[in-house]
Amino acid sequence: MRSFNLYTHEWIDNLNFTFKPQDFLPDSGSYIQVAKKLFKNAGWNGDGEIQLIWVPPFMLSSGFTLNEEALGMIIWHVKQEGDGISWLFSPKKKFPPIRH
Repeated sequence: MRSFNLYTHEWIDNLNFTFKPQDFLPDSGSYIQVAKKLFKNAGWNGDGEIQLIWVPPFMLSSGFTLNEEALGMIIWHVKQEGDGISWLFSPKKKFPPIRH
């Protein structure tokens, strides 16, 4: 996670597609602690619940893939309560453009 890329976004209001890390990671507490430290070092105020967002594989590649991108990607997310800013850590530097 320490090599992930930080993004902020105003505002991710639909949190129906976020997940609790403890539902997926056996040792989620240690991951959450690292995420908290990284978010705080980046400027996060420390409020809000740290969650996961799963990005489906079709959002990552414009073609068929059999490599690890076929599984999709997990992004760490926290919505700051004070101003609603979403803080995100992603292993990917940038996403491919959406083709119409």
